[in-house]
Amino acid sequence: MNRRSFALSSLGLLAASALPARHVLASPATLAVEALDASAFNAARRFLKTGFGDIAYVERGQGPAALFLHGFPLNGFQWRGQLERLSPWRRCLAPDFLGLGYTRVRAGQSLAPAAQADMLAAFLDGLGERYVDIVANDSGVAVAQLFLVKYPDRVRSLLLTNGDTEIDCPPPALLPVIERAKAGAFAREWLAPDLADHDRARSKIGLGGQTFTYPERIEDATIDMYLAPLVANQNLTNGYALALEANSLAGTEAVLRQKGQPVRIIWGTADPIFTPKAPAYLNALFPNAMGVREVPGGMLFFPEEFPDLIAEQAKRLWGIA
Repeated sequence: MNRRSFALSSLGLLAASALPARHVLASPATLAVEALDASAFNAARRFLKTGFGDIAYVERGQGPAALFLHGFPLNGFQWRGQLERLSPWRRCLAPDFLGLGYTRVRAGQSLAPAAQADMLAAFLDGLGERYVDIVANDSGVAVAQLFLVKYPDRVRSLLLTNGDTEIDCPPPALLPVIERAKAGAFAREWLAPDLADHDRARSKIGLGGQTFTYPERIEDATIDMYLAPLVANQNLTNGYALALEANSLAGTEAVLRQKGQPVRIIWGTADPIFTPKAPAYLNALFPNAMGVREVPGGMLFFPEEFPDLIAEQAKRLWGIA
């Protein structure tokens, strides 16, 4: 699908972008598909043994593989809505990164984004999948780009949301997190209080209030799903943050400019973490980029809150809508 055909097929969604984000989220279609709840997601979790550790993941559907890369400090549960919506057309795979979620990391294993990309290649090998469509958010966007650099022949398409770019990696807003991680205190001081007090987690000083469009809608079970394993494994949590200190995308721009896979960018406009210059940068970076879809008022982790939007845009990108 070329830029023009994608734009024409997306007119309905683009028109919706003129509305406040709340109207998109509250549309009837958003309620049409029930996502897995925390209990069902836990029951569906599997582990794949690799040289990097036992990779936790949940999958839905059959057909060509689609790989969903979550943000920090979340895990694959972030994509539960998309898994249900896209499973009729794809084998949807939502793994937990090394150092986050429920993945059991091999002792001494690097948690750096480049190592995460290599882990994903081994993960896909273990599942017998050669080619993938990638959907990514936050630090998962950096890993998606590194995967494309390292394994270009394995990528069919990229759908990228708010996340790292070479010009903003790591974003300045992440530096306090990295500094507390250096002191071994990030998980204890920033995440443990939110786990102990869910109202705090949803407040302006909590994880939800700073990264979600509608933090008041975050369920207690969701907070537990994300934060409990990180507080229980604080060394790994701090280690993941520390691995983000270097610019993992340094030097990738020239390589990415040569990649012809179709790329769609969807960007929440109220995200205080990543530079607002990033979506235009990404759209100019990839030769087969198919434009930017803005989500007015969307915060960093808006993909979790707008599963219908992500699913619809993914289907158009994949040529099945």
